[in-house]
Amino acid sequence: MNGKKIDKTIEVCGVTVIHQDAVNKVKADMIEDDTFLSLSEFFKVFGDDTRLKIIYALSKCEMCVCDIAALLGMSQSAVSHQLKVLRQSRLVKYRRNGKVVYYSLDDEHISEIFKKGLEHINEL
Repeated sequence: MNGKKIDKTIEVCGVTVIHQDAVNKVKADMIEDDTFLSLSEFFKVFGDDTRLKIIYALSKCEMCVCDIAALLGMSQSAVSHQLKVLRQSRLVKYRRNGKVVYYSLDDEHISEIFKKGLEHINEL
């Protein structure tokens, strides 16, 4: 390889040529900064194992706060807090049936994102 070794493990490019065709191709399709920021915030929500457990549970069936709290061995208050974060990020939705509020994933995309992440982890 035409590179210099740094710390014996990291290859660096030894050439300072810019491949303008590649730069132009990506630049023409570059997403707006606001969209990257929104996407970053979206993925941050997946960065908490409790929220991931809730997403997994809701991918199996609709559940109320009491059900999720019992499943995860958490207080209803703690589960409610996590559900609020998931709702604000549009990952979960809810419906009322009398006094009971049932939660489910907002759409199939959320389940697919979870499944793809799990597939990637299981490849290792």
